[in-house]
Amino acid sequence: MNAPAAVLAIKPIEWPHDLLIDRALHVGVLVLPGFSHLSLHAYIEPLRMANALSKAPLFSWEIVGVDKKTVAGANGISISVDVATEEINGTHPLLNQLVIIAGQQVERQLTPRLHTFLRRMSRQGVPIAALGTATWLLAETGLLTDAPCTIHWSRLAAFSEVFRKPRVREILFVKDGQYSTCAGELAAFDLAVDLVASHAGATVAQEVCRHAIVDGQRSGSNRQTAPSGISYANVSEKLVVAVQTMEGHVDNLLSIDAVAKRAGISRRQLERLFLEHVGVSPAKHYMKIRVDHAKRLIQGTRMPLIEIAIACGFISASHFSKCFKSIHKMTPQQCRSEVPAWVGPGLG
Repeated sequence: MNAPAAVLAIKPIEWPHDLLIDRALHVGVLVLPGFSHLSLHAYIEPLRMANALSKAPLFSWEIVGVDKKTVAGANGISISVDVATEEINGTHPLLNQLVIIAGQQVERQLTPRLHTFLRRMSRQGVPIAALGTATWLLAETGLLTDAPCTIHWSRLAAFSEVFRKPRVREILFVKDGQYSTCAGELAAFDLAVDLVASHAGATVAQEVCRHAIVDGQRSGSNRQTAPSGISYANVSEKLVVAVQTMEGHVDNLLSIDAVAKRAGISRRQLERLFLEHVGVSPAKHYMKIRVDHAKRLIQGTRMPLIEIAIACGFISASHFSKCFKSIHKMTPQQCRSEVPAWVGPGLG
């Protein structure tokens, strides 16, 4: 179960009376084969630090599995399971939070047993947080209908095409009623700190960030990544807006003049910014954004290639193939041939 909180020589936090906690928040962390150890520990460690820094049992946690067998992570390291899903019933301590961490092969991880468990937790009103690719499982289970959510940026394109109703955004995490979704990896730390702040107050959350040598608590609305091909550092905000505009109009293309207008500058100024900071013209960068989006769809779904071409704003298969090969040095067909067989079964 819980590892001992061994934070030594730390002055306990002086608690305001209104932040005194009368019971620990009990968290169940469901790990599935191929899970990210980085996501797991980025989520658990802030809870451990909060306990240690406050000298109070604010949180407890246990590892949940679909059965009692050890579960191997993406790096090959296995961890033991404290409790199986079928054991979480009326006689088991109530979960105040269920956190799900899935693997890259998430499309084939929703078994009937897991489906039943997630629906049961939902009916019981247990708050559920999905880290990284686990958002896919909540969508498959039908728990995210018409809800705002996020998923790791590498799965955004595939998720948007496969699940039309959830409103997916490329941000760190989204909290929407009973359900929270998170980009995973280091964004799991941000979601956990948000939980610490909600349960124990801002003072404890700030101390956790300080102890972890993190420069403050990040908002869930922060983007997961910088706009494609550029860094935020020392870059004109106009250029950032232009690239974000391109990324938001992959299928319904805008003219470069329209992109410049939305960024609030002239076309000539936009071209100058792109050449200075990106090294190519706006048109070439826009094409690369569309091709990269297409590649993520090829690798993450079984959509027919012609449908992918149309979804990325290409008017013909031949033009799509030519542009794709100029960027990735292979044809869309060659790219699809390298995709594992388990990707997107039944989705194309």
